[in-house]
Amino acid sequence: MAKKAVFFDLDGTLLDTLEDLCDAVNLTMRKFGSPERTLSEVRSFLGNGAADLIAKSIENGRDNENYESALAFFKEYYGAHADIKTHPYEGVIKLLERLRDREIICAVVTNKPDAAAKTLCQKHFGPMLASVIGDREGLLRKPARDKIDALAAELGADRLIFVGDSEVDVLTAKNAEIPCVCLTWGFRDRDVLEASGCEFFANNADELDALITEIFSDGE
Repeated sequence: MAKKAVFFDLDGTLLDTLEDLCDAVNLTMRKFGSPERTLSEVRSFLGNGAADLIAKSIENGRDNENYESALAFFKEYYGAHADIKTHPYEGVIKLLERLRDREIICAVVTNKPDAAAKTLCQKHFGPMLASVIGDREGLLRKPARDKIDALAAELGADRLIFVGDSEVDVLTAKNAEIPCVCLTWGFRDRDVLEASGCEFFANNADELDALITEIFSDGE
């Protein structure tokens, strides 16, 4: 029998991390002499990891002479202050419990720094997640399929769905040749996700649960 698994993005998918990320970005910008960023701007910058976030936030990006120092400061500060305002989206915990009860494996694939991702997932979701893979050496960041393949091998899963909230997640699923469900509550607007080629959309946790059931039922 096929072993089913749902791999989730983290920021904007399971956890609303935007305010903590924005606060960390703006402390970094103040320290290194760049203008602060709005919540909307930071929201649009997310999806490709911390290095890309700071490159888009700081004046002149990677050409800024303080870019590497700003990135290091951001990582250290955010790593210690990642869970001040962060919280799970409505219905997510109950969804994970229902999937677990149906023997569907749940895990996280994110471009967030690996240590921060693991800490947040352990606190908010504990044993409901079988594994968490963040940004770490040896595995390419999304949208490369490396993390999907590594996690599938680790968990012995052969029927997969990826759930995310950005065009990066859509491309990741496409590269991994698995279905993708996009969430409208995350860090991208629906028109951006539609333009990226996403076909399945969920507006709340119950709709996501129904889509997961439908997709896994196809071909059985």
